[in-house]
Amino acid sequence: MPRPFRFGVQLSSLPAGDWQDRIRRIESLGYSSVFWPDHFGTQWEPIAALAAAAAVTERLHVGSLVLDVDYRHPVVLAKAAATIHLLSRGRHEFGIGAGWMETDYVEAGIPYDRPGVRIARLDEALQIIRSMWSQERTSFEGEHYTIREIAQAAELPPDKQPRILIGGGGRKVLSLAGRHADIVGINATMLDGKVTNTTAADLAPERVREKVGWVREAAAAAGRSPDDLELNALVFVVAITDQPQGLREALARGSGMTPEEVADCPIFLTGSAAEIRDRLEKRREETGISYVVIQGSSDALESFAEEVVAPLAGR
Repeated sequence: MPRPFRFGVQLSSLPAGDWQDRIRRIESLGYSSVFWPDHFGTQWEPIAALAAAAAVTERLHVGSLVLDVDYRHPVVLAKAAATIHLLSRGRHEFGIGAGWMETDYVEAGIPYDRPGVRIARLDEALQIIRSMWSQERTSFEGEHYTIREIAQAAELPPDKQPRILIGGGGRKVLSLAGRHADIVGINATMLDGKVTNTTAADLAPERVREKVGWVREAAAAAGRSPDDLELNALVFVVAITDQPQGLREALARGSGMTPEEVADCPIFLTGSAAEIRDRLEKRREETGISYVVIQGSSDALESFAEEVVAPLAGR
């Protein structure tokens, strides 16, 4: 049986005057979750934003897409995630990744190591975080972190810890996700440290299937059932329209894909509501992707909820 569909919304900031109402509206529209990215600049700080969102909602899951392991020590992340999980009564989805946006590192004066180093650091951090959620004391000695008898982050029952979401686009990080994550974000590879005109093409249908294969292979090799993993896709363009061809052609020119590939690319949802629903169901059948997150700035937030979320969520 396929996993039931879930739908989320990614935000980066909200109007200070009515942010509570905006968050509650997302919950009332039937979305499962609200996410924050982790970048510098004018966006809201994600850990603070997620704690606030949890405090003004009852059912909405709150998560990060995704925290950069290099911006905060894993001991700090373990405590923050455990606290949000308790404040939300078990609604935190802890998203973490190896980092990718080079300008963030440059602007903040953080060394931008090669991907293999950042992924190794993420692996060590996950071991520390998991231990701090479950053990009274944690000690760890690795290449990147040394922890000595650090106290448990919070009193979390073993079966009530945050679900871990790892997002990535390359084989190394997606294999890591297959070994560690509960939710895996299937993303484009960002080896250049920025979005380029070839980024979207890395999520053409055949590439998505290859990436999912890496996740499943790594999960099976680690003794996990690949079917237990929930697969996630972040959408950047939503356009519910009966005449999508012009938009698809424009997106194709900017991404190096054909209009047909754009129509079936998970970061673009274009077409009539019926076509979008059909494509999501077909994609779930072919790849297992069942957790779809759209941008909160989208004009289609309410129509998407009515015409896509309501018919598909939970099914």
